[in-house]
Amino acid sequence: MPYKKKYLPLIIGVAVAAGIFIGGKLNFSDSSDKLFSKNSKKDKLNRLIDYIDYDYVDNVNTDSIVDVTVNGILENLDPHSVYITKEEMQSVAENMKGDFVGIGVSFYPYRDSIAVIRAIENGPSDKAGIKGGDRILIADGDTLYGNKFKDGDLVKKLKGPLDSKVRLKVFRKGEPKLLNFTIKRSHIPIKSVDAAYMLTHKLGYIKVNRFAETTYKEFKKGLDKLLAAGATEMVLDLRDNPGGFLSIAEQIVDEFLEDDKLILFTKNKHGSIEKNYATSKGDFERGTIFVLINENSASASEIVAGALQDNDRGTIVGRRSYGKGLVQREMDLGDGSAVRLTVSRYYTPTGRSIQRPYSKGNKDYYDEYFERLDSGELLDPDKIKVADSLKYKTPKGKIVYGGGGIIPDVFVPIDDAMQNQTLTFLQNYGYIGNFVFETLDKNRKMYEGIARQDFIDSFEVPTDMVYAFQDYLNLRTEAKITFVAYQDEVKEYIKATLADQLYGNGSFDEVLNKSDIMIEEVIKLSERK
Repeated sequence: MPYKKKYLPLIIGVAVAAGIFIGGKLNFSDSSDKLFSKNSKKDKLNRLIDYIDYDYVDNVNTDSIVDVTVNGILENLDPHSVYITKEEMQSVAENMKGDFVGIGVSFYPYRDSIAVIRAIENGPSDKAGIKGGDRILIADGDTLYGNKFKDGDLVKKLKGPLDSKVRLKVFRKGEPKLLNFTIKRSHIPIKSVDAAYMLTHKLGYIKVNRFAETTYKEFKKGLDKLLAAGATEMVLDLRDNPGGFLSIAEQIVDEFLEDDKLILFTKNKHGSIEKNYATSKGDFERGTIFVLINENSASASEIVAGALQDNDRGTIVGRRSYGKGLVQREMDLGDGSAVRLTVSRYYTPTGRSIQRPYSKGNKDYYDEYFERLDSGELLDPDKIKVADSLKYKTPKGKIVYGGGGIIPDVFVPIDDAMQNQTLTFLQNYGYIGNFVFETLDKNRKMYEGIARQDFIDSFEVPTDMVYAFQDYLNLRTEAKITFVAYQDEVKEYIKATLADQLYGNGSFDEVLNKSDIMIEEVIKLSERK
């Protein structure tokens, strides 16, 4: 990916529906013979496909018809029951597994070649000496540059079996000849913990972007580091986190809850209830905890926030969360594709469901972001719609509500900068990341002597760079863009992206958090304690 995208708007809820699931494998009480026995409904679909295959006047790809049929069926169920084609399965599985096998570089297709943005820290390319700005021109004798080059060609060449080797020829500015590298492929982590560092002398901060197989290990490593640094209070940032595995969310909650506290329970169509409790483990059961959420925090993120809120543990800060309280399980369809089917609902410890209604169809469901924006809910907590019939009480008597997301204990309005559609567009489509890479590529040496923390604390993006970014955009887009009203915000995003490409390791978030109004609110809350 050319750069890390942050704070995606809720309109990308479609991606939430297609990309997240919680649970394990489905256990049917019926035998497979009974479940998949012949019946008229299945026979009708099979017969129709056969008629089209053998008798229809034109040649038709019936695989695509099956895909359309499956999607059509699922669209009539709920927004989170989704079909994953066999072509999508590998990337989906890698994303949730938390790693893939490769050489460990982030890259940018620049002009007619592949440019390395940064070698992943401690990965095989980093250890071999690959640097940001290098051009990978040849892999195992095959050319990877020219007008016909595609991103997928590089991925296919650089991925491969674990411990296999790839021979690279690399161009580096200032070197008279191409450099030769032989790199052994290994597991490359897809990080789900973006940052873990100290906000103040006592307040630690951990940012989790999803709940994948490796997330708990990453989280625990970050937690241990912060405890060793003296953290007595903790911020768990779940903003824009679309969810993931239920079991991982439970493990993280378990670090904060005392033994035998209820984390959540699930209920299926047959009324079967399964309860999940905190265990004897937990390294932060006494310290103060703040959980940050927003309108894009969904599913497993809401499980964490709901479990802590309902147990009177910590403070939830931000805006009302997404409102996904349905549990999916993945089932193989036999041809490499799969379906993630909603099999139960989950409930927070007080008994509330936070799933928002979807009876009006998927479009209305995903368009709710605009309703929240138009109603003023993202700016004023009094605009949040609640129903007295969905009122619950925590053990200490705090009022909480079900029916559509977790309502925070402390409300923080949406930042004006995040409402700016131009900034959102530039961030989501990679223009800032691409501009920053090309700027670095012209004079990377000027940053070589700047230490990571010095850059984060002291570096200032010159106004001339903002003007250069305007010119860059106006050559590549039809709209004429100026940043008169949002110049400071643009500087912050350019600086954060520079930090990410130069240093990685959470520097993007560390830069943006310095002017983040939700972080400022948490620091104020911490200082009052």
